[in-house]
Amino acid sequence: MNKLSGNAIDILTDTVSGFHQYTLQPQPHLTYVSQSFCNMVGYTPKELLSDNADLYAPLVHPADYEIYAEFLRNLIRGKQQATAQYRIIRKDGSVKWFTDTATIKLLPRGQKIICSTLTDITSVNQENEELRFLNETIPCGFIRYTCEKTPRITYINDRMLKLLRIPEPAPGDTPMLDIYSESIYLWIPIEERQRFAQFLERVNESDAPVAGEMSVLRCDGTKARLYGWITKSSGRDGQPEFQSVCMDVTQRYEQKKATETNQYLNAISELYDKIFEYDFSARTVKCLRGQNSDMFKWLENVPMPMEDATEKWVLSGVQDDQKQSVLEYFRNYFRPEIRCSDARPPQIQYIARSSDGTMRRYTGIFLKVDSNVSLYCCRRASDDPESTSLRDENASLRNMNENMQELVLRLTDGIVAFEIEDGLVKPLHVSDNISKFFGYTTDEWVALAQSRHTIRDFVSKCSVGYEEFMVLLETGEAEFEYTDIRTKRPHRIKAVCSNQFGCNDARQHVMLYDITDNVQKPAQTEPPRIFIRTFGYFDVFVGDKPIAFRNEKSKELFALLVDRRGGYVSSEEAIGFLWEDEAVTPLTLARYRKVALRLKNTLEEYGVAGVVESVNGRRRIVTEKVRCDLYEYLTGKEEFAQLFKGSYLTNYSWGETTLGELQGKLLL
Repeated sequence: MNKLSGNAIDILTDTVSGFHQYTLQPQPHLTYVSQSFCNMVGYTPKELLSDNADLYAPLVHPADYEIYAEFLRNLIRGKQQATAQYRIIRKDGSVKWFTDTATIKLLPRGQKIICSTLTDITSVNQENEELRFLNETIPCGFIRYTCEKTPRITYINDRMLKLLRIPEPAPGDTPMLDIYSESIYLWIPIEERQRFAQFLERVNESDAPVAGEMSVLRCDGTKARLYGWITKSSGRDGQPEFQSVCMDVTQRYEQKKATETNQYLNAISELYDKIFEYDFSARTVKCLRGQNSDMFKWLENVPMPMEDATEKWVLSGVQDDQKQSVLEYFRNYFRPEIRCSDARPPQIQYIARSSDGTMRRYTGIFLKVDSNVSLYCCRRASDDPESTSLRDENASLRNMNENMQELVLRLTDGIVAFEIEDGLVKPLHVSDNISKFFGYTTDEWVALAQSRHTIRDFVSKCSVGYEEFMVLLETGEAEFEYTDIRTKRPHRIKAVCSNQFGCNDARQHVMLYDITDNVQKPAQTEPPRIFIRTFGYFDVFVGDKPIAFRNEKSKELFALLVDRRGGYVSSEEAIGFLWEDEAVTPLTLARYRKVALRLKNTLEEYGVAGVVESVNGRRRIVTEKVRCDLYEYLTGKEEFAQLFKGSYLTNYSWGETTLGELQGKLLL
């Protein structure tokens, strides 16, 4: 046996965990074992050492013996280093996983010995076994990803790989999984990224799991709908990480969506003469409802290229002097930044050829179904001379009390349908938001639909009184205005009934939607209430109250707009200042939009949203609506000459350019 000095034994025992030596002559067997090695396997040196027999091999788990044997064969063949993972059955009968790492060493006489260390990896392998069990027994996707700003995927199970349709790499190609693991946002559609980032933020701040449903992008370009949980825990290295368990609910989601869309179509078909579906992912349009119009037979349920089909209809059907404006209306909505914004698209009025060949006045509007599909709906306008079912707007609906205003604050596009017969109402379909408008929960509405009720009882919980409600039914169409309590800005809501009260058809559909874009905003007459301090640290005051920005990046964006002195700042420019070391990518653009939205919400909270103007993603500060020490100093007036003391936007390094300009002015 190979003999070691006392000092060497002490070193190997105390500092090299699991150290042992093999000799390859006459056959591989142990010639030295450290105490830590003995502790790992549970045997004494006498039970492990022999001059010619391998007493260690019988301890290897039978299922892993071939792995151990191949490990030794590689060393015998002359491989300088080898590693193997296998299980050992300890003396007490327990089983542990080990990594055996060996290196060949030549002795002076040419004899080869193997110096090896054993590492206990039982806990790691048990965790992997649990993950394998999760893969094999639970039909869920499972992923782990870091808590960084751009989370990297550190583990993904087989079920999730199948859900995302990740292909096997071709020979010589970079695996698709390696590319997509760099950022989890690569799996998230652009329209969902802000919501997903908010989920992560909530989990990160509260340390409580969040559950929800959202869409993801598969590798083949299609979308899947997943329901899952996000939780935060510690990873193997002790660092925090996110974990998600996901179930594929795509089929259920698509069935539900198809049912809801069909109900929606049935309801709005009572309100509109014609309905066209624009699919912006496929760039197609088809006529879903056309009241059997011969003009649109070629579009009925047959997808056609949307630009060509729209232009064909406009050029052949719209009155000559309005063709260009109608085309411009559609082309404007086709732009993603307009279509995907939260703003309601404006209505359009035009004169076009009707199904009987005469020229009639129509109103049209786009209603967004989801991020890819919108419905263009049109009907005879209320001021069309041949229209008998529509009347002028009713001014009495504009005089609403404060309680009604609070209800309208929660209102978004929605539909309600009911039947009226012999003065009794039977509720039918309702959108969730509209049931709240009438003062009912969704469950209460379902219960209400089981019987008929008097009109007075039906509207008893709604702040639109009985008389106002009857006026709406009798006139068929109305608009009413209110002032948003929070932002103090004027808003307008339009209500449209499918039939006049008292006509032969008892079924009524009412649609309510926001047409605020058409309201003329009053000019500002009060002096600016907002003061901006740039000399020194950047701060903003409304009256005497400082704005408490909850997000530092939104505050920095506002400072950047102030520094630009009324000039527009594009998204790309802003990203270059806010994240100096990052390129403009879909991810940074999404992050910037979130910062801009937070700035908008903060300014609205303080009632000064009008000081920032946004046009097609470009933003500027409206200088005439603010007071700012920088602007006052640059006027050159004597009363402002002492404002600048040598410091400017101390919070932000990019302010040095303007600082140099100010210091140069000071020296003149």
